[in-house]
Amino acid sequence: MKTKAFFRGVAALALAFLLGVAPLVAGAQCIMCKAQVEAAKAERDDYDVTGLNKGIVYMMTVPYLLMGAVGYFWYRRTHPKPTKA
Repeated sequence: MKTKAFFRGVAALALAFLLGVAPLVAGAQCIMCKAQVEAAKAERDDYDVTGLNKGIVYMMTVPYLLMGAVGYFWYRRTHPKPTKA
């Protein structure tokens, strides 16, 4: 039983570390997108950025959906249904 608790603790710490480091790595991509759009807009005035904006919104929603699913299943697991007497 102690081994299972230890594994859960290590897994939780690893997940927290990875989630903490992920924004540091992903931050550069936003800079690259911004630079690319500015360069394309300077080259052509009729450059349409709606596709890029939709892609950013799509990428932004995926982590929230994943965290919502994890929260939902965690809640269901920790709060069992009341039994009928």
